[in-house]
Amino acid sequence: MTIRMKKFLHHKKFNTLTLVSMLLPVVFFMIYLLTSCNRHKKPAGKEIVNTAEQMDPKVKELIKISLSYTISNNGQLNDSTRLTEDSTLNFLYTQNEFVPFWCSAEKWKPQADSLFKFIAQAKLYGLFPSDYHFSQLKKIWNMILADSITRDIKSDAALWTRAELMLSDALVTIFKHLKLGRLPSDSITLRRDPVVSKEFIKLKFNEIRDGGSLVSVIESLEPTHKGYHELKAGIKNFLEKADFSQVSTIKYPDKNQENLKASVVKRLFESGYIDSTTIALDSIELSKILLKFQKERRLTPDGKIGPQTIRELNSSDREKFIRIAITMDRYKMLPEEMPEIYIWVNIPSYSMGLYNRKSLIVSGRIVVGRPQTRTPVLTSSIYEMVTYPQWTIPQSIIVKEILPSLKKDPGYLARKGYSLFDSKGEETDPFSVDWSKYNKGIPFRVIQGSGDANALGVLKFNFYNKYAVYLHDTNQRFYFGLDSRALSHGCVRVQEWQKVAFFIMENEMNYSMKNKKRYVPVDSLKHWLKVKEKHIISLNDRIPVYIRYYTCEGLNGRVVFYEDIYNEDRDLEEFLFKTKYILI
Repeated sequence: MTIRMKKFLHHKKFNTLTLVSMLLPVVFFMIYLLTSCNRHKKPAGKEIVNTAEQMDPKVKELIKISLSYTISNNGQLNDSTRLTEDSTLNFLYTQNEFVPFWCSAEKWKPQADSLFKFIAQAKLYGLFPSDYHFSQLKKIWNMILADSITRDIKSDAALWTRAELMLSDALVTIFKHLKLGRLPSDSITLRRDPVVSKEFIKLKFNEIRDGGSLVSVIESLEPTHKGYHELKAGIKNFLEKADFSQVSTIKYPDKNQENLKASVVKRLFESGYIDSTTIALDSIELSKILLKFQKERRLTPDGKIGPQTIRELNSSDREKFIRIAITMDRYKMLPEEMPEIYIWVNIPSYSMGLYNRKSLIVSGRIVVGRPQTRTPVLTSSIYEMVTYPQWTIPQSIIVKEILPSLKKDPGYLARKGYSLFDSKGEETDPFSVDWSKYNKGIPFRVIQGSGDANALGVLKFNFYNKYAVYLHDTNQRFYFGLDSRALSHGCVRVQEWQKVAFFIMENEMNYSMKNKKRYVPVDSLKHWLKVKEKHIISLNDRIPVYIRYYTCEGLNGRVVFYEDIYNEDRDLEEFLFKTKYILI
């Protein structure tokens, strides 16, 4: 002991007990480090057993070690494998005393074969095999099958352990993807079970372990909505004809018109509309080919390179499958049971349906918002109808369209049939206002009076929403004859507004009589429409409205695709599915 240490000990009056009390925390810390390192040690890459009887105990031991390691390493099992549900797996295997679910004595259990086949065919459910360790599991499957004689691979407990954990991780992920989907929750999500609990997953695992059909358990988690299953029924036909080879993407807009034209020609060649990319196409010839393409794809047939045509040219079977996946996930965000009566509006298909007791009562065409003035996705309820309504024009439209015209000519309002009112509700002469000083809005209301020329037509359906949109008739009914009908300022124009209105009135009468409430007779509505009078009809029984964005649907065993008019699916593809591989 040094002289300095002796002096220090003497000065502090140290004794043996004091020294031990100081060293104990250090000793405990070292023990913790050693046990912690042992507890989270990296699983061995290879663990050979001598007999098949030794396999199960060894796999059980390795499962415990592997899960401890993955939890401490953000799910990373080894350099090439990451478990996304490591916490849930640790719960499941702890509850099962770390006994493997999928293998025993160097053999797969029947449930493992069923799960592997399900993963291989996951596309039939709008899922991606690559999300469920398919390439690694397939490699292990093939290695074990090829090693049926020598046992060099089959005797590796570490290999069986990795496969065991990947299968369980895959199944938990499948449960969540089929029950809740992969899309982020938003303000209109109506599911009341935003998570799949560990206890719920445990029950499903035990059901499979105890002999239940794996496919039946998985399919029990799918939505019950008819539209979901009609879409699912069309996937097989789609996949049989799909070509998932890589295709070129057209950059748009592109200031270099020659580059744009060359990209369009290349894509038309890939789609089979021309025989070679080296053919020199003059503008007239290219326009003819584009016209044919547009007619076959039900686009606006103008023979020009525009955003609508580019969106369709950029579409591929890979992109279409992703749209199927997105649409199926959107069904999972609906409530498990829809109301008895509701109105369904699908923006991309330009269609609406009125449903009663799961039967389609009224269907018809609609006009929706332009890409610049989108119709919002929302859920609400119709609380009143208005005959011969006035249209109070939103400030957003005033700023973008009306104000620039007023600056040029205040007589614009009179020509359009609009009136100007100040904050007190008094009509104002537009020629008396200095419009040059307004840019971001005006302190006036612009109103179009009721009548046959009103943009809202002769009847409006009001429902609460923050976007100032509604369902209504229109004075431009010829729009319903067009294929592409993204033409409004955001409201939904309804072709079959009369059928919808009269059904609502009949329902209102039945509901009100049953509940002894006052109501407006159907004959009153017919009379007001005939004499062109404005009236507000409040509803006792509000009708739910679902405005949604589904770019495909199932029809007679096939998948029908609609234009992604707002690029919402394209944006989701970039955000969630950009790296997905459909074929492995």
